[in-house]
Amino acid sequence: MSTFKAIVIEKNDGGQNVRLADFDEANLMDGDVTIRVEWSTVNYKDGLAITGKAPVVRRWPMIAGVDLAGTVESSSNPEWKPGDKVILNGWGLGETYLGAYAEKARVKGDWLVRLPQGMSTRDAMAIGTAGYTAMLAAIALERHGLQPTSGPLVVTGAAGGVGSVAVAVLTKLGFAVTASTGRPQEADYLKRLGAAEIIERKELTGQVRPLGKERWAGGVDTVGSITLANVLSMIRYRGAVAACGLAGGMDLPTTVAPFILRGVSLLGIDSVSRPRADREEAWRRLQSGLDRAKLAEMTTEIGLADVIEAARQIVEGQVRGRLVVRIARRRSDFSDKAAAI
Repeated sequence: MSTFKAIVIEKNDGGQNVRLADFDEANLMDGDVTIRVEWSTVNYKDGLAITGKAPVVRRWPMIAGVDLAGTVESSSNPEWKPGDKVILNGWGLGETYLGAYAEKARVKGDWLVRLPQGMSTRDAMAIGTAGYTAMLAAIALERHGLQPTSGPLVVTGAAGGVGSVAVAVLTKLGFAVTASTGRPQEADYLKRLGAAEIIERKELTGQVRPLGKERWAGGVDTVGSITLANVLSMIRYRGAVAACGLAGGMDLPTTVAPFILRGVSLLGIDSVSRPRADREEAWRRLQSGLDRAKLAEMTTEIGLADVIEAARQIVEGQVRGRLVVRIARRRSDFSDKAAAI
């Protein structure tokens, strides 16, 4: 087909306009692999891009979406052939490179990861960048030397996408997990994912002290700012926190005290430009290290036409767990108001 459906962001004098539109295949960017996209997902970063709450998008028009899974349609890259099932996370998708909320994508083959055996493309996007990032954080904590006997871990923003997967993954590894959330009504949900303790976000948003009571051996932080500063002050001697989010802000109002008096480590988790070997390890670990029943518990399916509203909801903190996006080809799934670009 010469055109396909896509969520397109365009720049205008008042900011930006986002719509579900027909996109001409001839306007796809250069790449050596063309993919028939089957599933995507909605991450917090996607929400920021679509709502314009942060300057995520760097070129216009832009097809939004930082994650995709699908089937190779054509390839001039010797590593990939038609019919291969693939995953793509990051690499500027939806920012500087046309993204995933589309029925078709043309990308660089070097960016792709092969879908693990036994995992469907829907499973891969139910996990998405959020789950892939959570596993990278878990691996980083393991490499730091933390193990279940080290003590409990804390996960902030636990009811969100990264947080939900982090709770499930870490509990399967044997850790006792404290889940911090601003939505106490999600306590039962978090307990079903494996959390041993639930605390309200306000316990970590008060005035930051240089050092607090030692509560946790480590943690995964998706929030940043005051929350991360408070977590760092409460980490036990030689513990570590894997930081991978900024929902609460990019600032970090802390002191050097946790680092030089307790030997605490702050581990930065980048998922966008990660080397392929790290990506493959994370996806391999997710295949066996994430309970599929728990993944189903945290996942809600939506259609491509629902993405714009879902983006608003995720930025406003109204989304629990993971949203997996069906990239449908049925014309009935779309509004008649879509316009060609």
